[in-house]
Amino acid sequence: MAARSFDVIVIGAGPGGYVAAIRAAQLGKSVAIVEREHLGGICLNWGCIPTKALLRSAEVFHLMHRAKEFGLSADNISYDLDAVVKRSRKVAGQLSGGIGHLMKKNKITVVMGAATLPAKGKVSVKTEKGTEELTAPNIILATGARARELPGLEADGDLVWTYKHALQPKRMPKKLLVIGSGAIGIEFASFFNTLGADVTVVEVMDRILPVEDEEISTFARKQFEKQGMKIIAKAMVKKLDRAAPKVTAHIERDGKTEKMEFDTVISAVGIVANTENLGLEALGVKIDRSFVVTDKYCRTGVDGLYVIGDATNGPWLAHKASHEGVMVAELIAGGHPHAVDPSSIAGCTYCHPQVASVGLTEAKAKDAGYQVKVGRFPFVGNGKAIALGEPEGMIKTVFDAKTGELLGAHMVGAEVTELIQGYVVGRQLETTEEDLMNTVFPHPTLSEMMHESVLDAYGRAIHF
Repeated sequence: MAARSFDVIVIGAGPGGYVAAIRAAQLGKSVAIVEREHLGGICLNWGCIPTKALLRSAEVFHLMHRAKEFGLSADNISYDLDAVVKRSRKVAGQLSGGIGHLMKKNKITVVMGAATLPAKGKVSVKTEKGTEELTAPNIILATGARARELPGLEADGDLVWTYKHALQPKRMPKKLLVIGSGAIGIEFASFFNTLGADVTVVEVMDRILPVEDEEISTFARKQFEKQGMKIIAKAMVKKLDRAAPKVTAHIERDGKTEKMEFDTVISAVGIVANTENLGLEALGVKIDRSFVVTDKYCRTGVDGLYVIGDATNGPWLAHKASHEGVMVAELIAGGHPHAVDPSSIAGCTYCHPQVASVGLTEAKAKDAGYQVKVGRFPFVGNGKAIALGEPEGMIKTVFDAKTGELLGAHMVGAEVTELIQGYVVGRQLETTEEDLMNTVFPHPTLSEMMHESVLDAYGRAIHF
């Protein structure tokens, strides 16, 4: 069978790949997209979306227990784990189906199978019917990443889970160990803790949510502990002894090893890029610890080959992948897009309370040589937060004392994953403290705290 030719071939149909394909098609290019498993990739099928559906169920369950505070009554509150998971899968399925529709609408050729790159400009796809050859002058690799597995801590789907097992749990854990306190670890810890599991989190760094501002992660830790979570920082799980129905974890801290028993372990210790067995090395692509090395425009140094999303430099977030996909499609079409600035990409963690941030932490700003002005505002000083029954939280802003540039914003509390975008837009528009102070925020909203935090950095907070 003769090779089919296109202007652009995208490998991987996650939020980086499918968005790149759509934008390239909008720009008049003929596009093929290759996917070995599910349209929508990990994010839609096994990541961002189904986890948020699970966490929403946990949030509603938590609120039902608080009914009395709101003058309501709810008796015999319980949950059906299978039904919770079923809803989550249905949400994921609906969105995954939607991607298929978008591919058709944009006249994108979908090839289901595993791709390799036998030569520059060539893609070989192993499909159910055999091997199909495709060619294009431009190839966008968006193969994503998978859970990192540490020796001795490998998942077995029964006693030890990855995020995939945790999304479709066979049972409700009674005593759960979560290894790693990044976004994935903390979200699952929060979900199972809210549903009544006895949860312990072990983190190798000196604090949980280590990429967040220290004040925010300290605040979050206090809230989690108040909810009954146990947190062990500066510790390592050295090995797991598996003897169903129990797992004995050997946890090393301060040079001493302690043994603790659990019925379930979730390993969330980072990711590994899906970059092996593609033929990249033979093409001369540089790979560093599984991630492809690219320039700021996602170019690999091999003519016509781009790598976006989780297969290349961090932050490893769906929205960064999508934006890179658009940028590369525009570059291919002869445009002059702005490079994606990693420091302007917001991070959101949907635990309870939520955590969100953009830009530099206070410590990183000081390390970079800035003189800083820092503002803070607590949820307890905000009318809407009190009316919602969510007085626990804080917003922190970091400014360059010399220029008034907003260097970073960090939040913990109800709905902060929605609020952070205000500061993201501010940074994109190169807003100064004066612009933010002169902006009228609607009342009563949680967003008013964003205004107050800015005012506080300059000694002008009104409500606290």
